[in-house]
Formats: sequence, C-alpha cells, structure tokens
Amino acid sequence: MKVIRTVAELKQKITEEKALRHSIGLVPTMGALHAGHISLIDRARANNDIVVVSVFVNPTQFNNPDDLRTYPRTEDADCEKLISAGVDYAFIPSVEEIYPEPDNRVFDLGPVADVMEGPMRPGHFNGVAQIVSKLFSMVEPNRAYFGEKDFQQIAVIRRMVELEGFNLDIIDCPIKREDDGLAMSSRNVRLTPEQRSIAPNIARTLNASLDYSLSHSVAETKQYVIDKINAFPQMEVEYYEIVNAATMQPINDWNDAQLAVGCITVYCGDVRLIDNIKYIR
Repeated sequence: MKVIRTVAELKQKITEEKALRHSIGLVPTMGALHAGHISLIDRARANNDIVVVSVFVNPTQFNNPDDLRTYPRTEDADCEKLISAGVDYAFIPSVEEIYPEPDNRVFDLGPVADVMEGPMRPGHFNGVAQIVSKLFSMVEPNRAYFGEKDFQQIAVIRRMVELEGFNLDIIDCPIKREDDGLAMSSRNVRLTPEQRSIAPNIARTLNASLDYSLSHSVAETKQYVIDKINAFPQMEVEYYEIVNAATMQPINDWNDAQLAVGCITVYCGDVRLIDNIKYIR
C-alpha cells in the first residue's frame, strides 16, 4: 500500500491508473477505522481494480469544536488495517493540503439537508459536500462507498453529485454492528464501560419498534421509541424521525412512503450516537 500525503502525488497516481484503464473505488473516511469501514473497503475491493481510502478529519463539517478536538486520530493503527484489507492507496493529507485557502462554497443541498441533522448541526452537511466534492475531483473514482449508518448523509452526497455533475456511482452499504447490535462508530471508544453496556438498547428498541409499528401509527411508533430509550439511564433522544427514504422528509402515515426509515440520534452521556432502521411494508 502506498501512503500519499499530497494532492499532486495523488493526481499523478490516479492518472497512471487511468492510463492502464483501471477502475477506481474510493472509500472516504475520517480514520479511527473499524470493521464497518473495512466492510466498505471489501465491497470496493470486489468491484474495482484499484481501491483508494482517504483518511482525513474534515474540520469544515464539525459545528462543535469540542467534537473536532476529541475525534479519535489513530493513523498508525489505521494504516495497519488498510494494509490488511488490501488497499492500494491511502490518502492521508494535512488540513493545509486540502484547504490551502478557505473553502467558501455553499451548496444548494435542498430539502434532504433541511431536516434532522441539518438543523441540529448547522453547516455540517455543507462541510461534508465540500470535502467529498474535493475528493471526487481529486480521485475521479468510478464508484464511492458510504455506510448506511449515515443514511441522511448519503442522500446529501447524491444531491451534491447531481449539482456538481460528477460521473460516478454512489454505493450505499449496510450498517455494520457489534455482536450486541450497537452500530459501529468511531465515537464508541468514548463510551464508558457502563455507557457501552447501555448503548445497544438503541438498536434493540428500534428493532422492537418494527413489530410495534404493524399495529400503531407513525406518531405512536415515534413516541414508543423515544420513551423506551429515554427510560434508560444516561440516554437521551435528541430526535427520532420516521422519513421517506427517497426524500428524507418526515411522514405522517405509513402509506406516505414506499420505504420509510427511522433515523435516530441519542446522547449516551456526552457521546452522540446515530442509528436507523427500515420499516418495510
């Protein structure tokens, strides 16, 4: 595996690979890699000649300075995992390399970015669009891979691709979970042992809501999930919305969407965890 630090070297390597007619799969990450990331890499490895993984904690998508400061950075361990996963190029740039000058672009991301994470994290999705668009321009991948844990983010990225006219496929991949059901996240390492034992109740409650929803309304199902999770110590729901998977807009009736997705954010202590579940009728 080749570690690349500069945009110039990255573009040179991409040019060489494209001259050989190699297809390129990109997995954008912020590091602190876990089995969820590796599942994306495995998918990219199966579908492409060359796999590029970016490891970059993007400052423009953090609206909370403390979250940026405490985000885990584990480059040496990450590189070991990337080598084991068969990655060809690891792009690990500095902030100055990605943003030699401020990125003042504002994207018209539309309704998919106006709900849930949008109002809770002002500027977050614009920052995501900034960094992902930069990576797409640098790598020019045939396919890019994202985990469904960040379900709304995938919709935002698809919107950005439409706006910018990128010619690539966005591949969404299933949530990878721990054995007890907790969605894998780089933030899980910040949970205390007690919080870590409680956090799987997020997924358990979402799963229980599937049966509950069969005989209850959307509003009742939402309240069921919120009340159940808030009853656990140290857990507080920031929001739980059941939305149309295609538009990210909240629904009022199960018939309002061909596929409904329940998207949740829960504070477990001071650690912000997200998850989602599909209500398939």
